[in-house]
Amino acid sequence: MNDITSSPSALAGITIVDLTSVVFGPYASLILADYGATVIKVEPLQGDSTRYTGPAYQEGLSAVFLGSNRNKKSIAINIKTSEGLEVLQRLLEHADVFMHSIRPQKLNKLGLDPATLTRRNPKLIYAALLGYGSNGAYSGMPAYDDIIQGLSGIPDLIRQQTGAVRYMPIIAADKTCALMAAHAILAALFQRERDGRGQLIEIPMFESMVSYVLVEHFYGRHLADKDLDAGYVRVLSEWRRPYQTTDGHICMMPYTDEHWKRFFIESGHGKLAQDSRFHSISARTQNINQLYELTGSIVKNQSTAHWLQFCDEQEIPAARINTLNELEQDPHLQSAGFFSELTDQGHRYRFTNNPVSLSNSQVPLKMPPRLGEHTQEILDQLSYSQQQINHLREQHIVGADQPDQTT
Repeated sequence: MNDITSSPSALAGITIVDLTSVVFGPYASLILADYGATVIKVEPLQGDSTRYTGPAYQEGLSAVFLGSNRNKKSIAINIKTSEGLEVLQRLLEHADVFMHSIRPQKLNKLGLDPATLTRRNPKLIYAALLGYGSNGAYSGMPAYDDIIQGLSGIPDLIRQQTGAVRYMPIIAADKTCALMAAHAILAALFQRERDGRGQLIEIPMFESMVSYVLVEHFYGRHLADKDLDAGYVRVLSEWRRPYQTTDGHICMMPYTDEHWKRFFIESGHGKLAQDSRFHSISARTQNINQLYELTGSIVKNQSTAHWLQFCDEQEIPAARINTLNELEQDPHLQSAGFFSELTDQGHRYRFTNNPVSLSNSQVPLKMPPRLGEHTQEILDQLSYSQQQINHLREQHIVGADQPDQTT
């Protein structure tokens, strides 16, 4: 459905049919769209719920939706009807990838199970974005970001550091697992280039997030013959936080032996440079609370500007803290051209760009689609006649188009 010669992008010619919603799946398909894949977002007639989450110029183009759906197309279908389901099945016959975040039991009843779809399209990569792996005890249970954060231990990590049981103030599980989904799909596409076959991929949120958390926090549990605790003590230290200065805070990270030696000597605390508690990374880890507390007592006596200059001179990693509203003015992000604006129907929209650059792949930024914006275009490509399309609209099987009016 996509002309491979029409765009000099990494995934030109790859068509992804995306039946996911909210953030987990849409953020994964956003990454693939940013690499040039044609992502067809299949939505119910009322649209993805995130279309209505946050401020908006126009209903259906709210903030959270804008953040995870640029560079995509939208078709609105009622797949609970037989004719709507047929539209989706015909679309999948031409697809390279099918992404869904629906419980497998429901898809089986609709004939959208892996066996049925891969019989029709043997090269199809079938990506199931699930809450839990299909072979586990929690299979089929509902999963949301807060639930997965809790099960994967994040509130307990925050409790150990701060004393408060809380979630991370970002949609951490959805977005982390989306990254895993995107690279799993890319791996399957690469394998298909070599053997010509599609395959079933499962990306379970719970297992993915536990894997993410335990990179450093499995810690002593790696040593299976010993009865040691999990949890990397350095990052769990209650003193691991931005250091207070006389006029604000600074993020400062002496890390190597040489960093710490220079910090203590040049700040006038040479005796600490000789302290055996801080000589090596192993010793510092064992005495991390004392180290961070001492460092904080030193830093609080000078201004943020003083310490930024000090760290620059001593080649110690350091930075100020950006507020969320200051990120757009960050000099690096500005010079790197990280933010872009589009004008659409008289309104200006601001987006982040793909943070990854490929020297031989260019994908221009496009507005997230309005609900059903590409319904006519996609049905035309599927060889539906205009009479058939009118019938599908009149019967509320597909949504009415909302044409692109980008200026």
